[in-house]
Amino acid sequence: MGELVTGEAVALELRPARLPSRALAVLLDLLVVIAGYVVVSVALLAATASLDEAARTAVAIASFLLLLVGVPIAVETLSHGRSLGKLACGLRVVRDDGGPIRFRHALVRGALGVVEILLTAGVVACVASLVSARGRRLGDVFAGTLVVRERVPVTRNGFLPPPPPWLAGRFAGLDLSAVPDGLWLEIRQYLGRMDQLDPQVGRTIAERLAGDLAARTGAPVPPGVPAAAFLAAVAHERRDREARRAFGAGGGPVADAHGQSAPSSYGAPAPPVYGAPAPPVYGAPAPPSYGDHGPPGGPSPGAPVSPAPAVPQVPPVSGPSRGEGTATGFVPPA
Repeated sequence: MGELVTGEAVALELRPARLPSRALAVLLDLLVVIAGYVVVSVALLAATASLDEAARTAVAIASFLLLLVGVPIAVETLSHGRSLGKLACGLRVVRDDGGPIRFRHALVRGALGVVEILLTAGVVACVASLVSARGRRLGDVFAGTLVVRERVPVTRNGFLPPPPPWLAGRFAGLDLSAVPDGLWLEIRQYLGRMDQLDPQVGRTIAERLAGDLAARTGAPVPPGVPAAAFLAAVAHERRDREARRAFGAGGGPVADAHGQSAPSSYGAPAPPVYGAPAPPVYGAPAPPSYGDHGPPGGPSPGAPVSPAPAVPQVPPVSGPSRGEGTATGFVPPA
C-alpha cells in the first residue's frame, strides 16, 4: 500500500494499480475506441469519396486525433479519471496528492499515451510501469498523476477494540446528540490504530479526543479512567444505540471488519434493579379481581396486612476485580 502526503500533511493510504490490471483496462479502452474509429472511418471514406487525395488525408488525420486522442482525454476529464476500462477493473486516475484530475492532467496523459501505447504497441508504457515503484508510465510521471485501485479488500481500520468490562454500560445515560460526525471519525481512526502509535503520542491524542468528547457531551472523563478506555466505552455505547435503532429493541450482534460477531451489550437481558417493580409480561393473563371480598381463603376485608419483607440492597462494585482488562488491552485504574 502506498502512502501519499497531501499539502496539509495528511497521509493517504492508496493502493497503486499494477501492470496486469492497468493493461487490461487499457485493452478494454482500446477495443472500444478502435471499434468506434473503424465505424467512423468507413462512414467518412464513403462520404469523402468525391474529394481529392489531400482532403481525404486531412480528414483521416483529423478523425484519428479526434477519436483516438481527443475522446479518451474528454472521457477522463469528465469522469474524473475513470474510463470504461478503468471502471470495469476498479481503477481510477488521481493526482499525486490524491485529488481528482483535471483537463491538463488528462491532456498530458493522452498526448504521451499516443507514443507510449499506440505507436509502440504499449512496450514503452510496460517498461516504464515495471521500473516505477508505483507502476506509473511516462504520462503519469509528466502529468503528476497515479492510477490507484478503488475496490480494495476490507481491512481492520473499522475494527473497534472492546472496552474494559468494568466500563460496560457505565455511559448508558450519556447525551451524544451534540457530538459531530467528524469527531466520531477521529475517535474510530484512533481506536483502530492505537496499537501502531508510539505510547506517548497515542496518550496525547487520546487525551485530546477525550477532552473534545467530554466538552461535547457535558460530562467530564471519570477520575481514574484512562482516556483510551473512555473513548472505547463511549464509541461502543454509540454503536449499541445505532444498532438498537436499526434492529429494534432486541438488537443484534454487530460484525467487526473480519465478519465475526463483536461483543455488545444490546440484545442481552438487562441486569435486575433491586427494589424496582417487576416489568409487565405482555400476553400473560391479567390477575383476577376479587372485589372487596379478597381472594378465597385469604384475609377478610379490613384485616391488617403484614408488610412485605425488605429486599436486601446489594452494594455496588467499587472497581474491577483482579485480572480484568487484560483481554481488551486497557489497564484498569489502580
